[in-house]
Amino acid sequence: MAPTVNASPRPTFANLIRSEIWFDDGNLLLIAGSAMFKVHRGQLQRHSEFFNTLFSLPQSRDQNLLDGCLWVELYDCPSDVLYFLKALYDGLYFKAPYANDFPALAAILRLSTKYFVEHLRQLCLARLSLDWPATLAGWDQRESAAIDKRGRYVPWLTCAHPILAMQLAIEQSIPSVFLAAMYDLSRYGPSKIQIGTRPLRLASDLLFSNLDAVAYNNQRITLSPELLCRTLKGREYSQKYLASFIERELQFRTPSEKCMNRSDEDNSSQACRDSFYYITLNVLRAVGGISSGRDADPLYTLLQAADMLTRMDFSDGQQLCGLKMCHACKVDFAGAVARAREEVWMLLPRWFGIPEVGARSSVKV
Repeated sequence: MAPTVNASPRPTFANLIRSEIWFDDGNLLLIAGSAMFKVHRGQLQRHSEFFNTLFSLPQSRDQNLLDGCLWVELYDCPSDVLYFLKALYDGLYFKAPYANDFPALAAILRLSTKYFVEHLRQLCLARLSLDWPATLAGWDQRESAAIDKRGRYVPWLTCAHPILAMQLAIEQSIPSVFLAAMYDLSRYGPSKIQIGTRPLRLASDLLFSNLDAVAYNNQRITLSPELLCRTLKGREYSQKYLASFIERELQFRTPSEKCMNRSDEDNSSQACRDSFYYITLNVLRAVGGISSGRDADPLYTLLQAADMLTRMDFSDGQQLCGLKMCHACKVDFAGAVARAREEVWMLLPRWFGIPEVGARSSVKV
């Protein structure tokens, strides 16, 4: 719903909460729900194409003033308006990836899109693309950033829950974010996928709502039956692909034509064959990165397989060593893994039915 300028019955200070965005020299009051913001009309006109157009329209001389100022009623969430105005006045900065930044990021993206503040919108999209990238290279960077100094994989510290990202992507029609978030969610166990998550809300949200703490803690955001089915199907497709890769590229793999171990007439290329068998066992032992907290993740599992080519922490029963695979076979297998990872990334839209994304009712709150 579009904002209205002094169209509703004149509110009173008694039933409004003064927000922290309150400038004594301001000349415009914004009212959202029970929250009131005193700002500068010129600041809004300077940055927002929408407000510039709104205030350029002829204004009635008989307008009701509030605190001596023109007032505008916004039909937006009060906390969204708070985040939006803070970004408009103070700028939008993200010092480091932090999951709790998501409510502000989502709010600013919503209102910068609605009110045509393009520079904030672009900053939000750029920030979102770091957590939910559109390319495989970006995804690999995202995963590396989720590993802390102790070597632990802790994406929940840097990225919001993927269901929240999916919800925002549907709302704002951002297919690339939706795809990355859906793949991220598919790596959870089925029960965790189904149970959903709590909304990320800050103190400002509770201040401007009638929601008590108990009700807030009991809230859940879950997938609609359609999205739940698509997520689980995508998860199943990804695991089938991994199984076919193991069979095609490991279990029945022939050594390279340039294999340097072929000279052994009694046991031609046996060292390379044994190495492929050893990689197969290790991949099957932790399919999808279960031991690393990344269940059903073919991109990570394939990366693990390639990393085994250079690891020196295997044991031959006497000492630590690397795989006894020749350089030519290593190069061939590394190439096969790289091609498979690119293929997985290209297949994700088909696996998760991304062409159908766009229905606003797809995520149920």
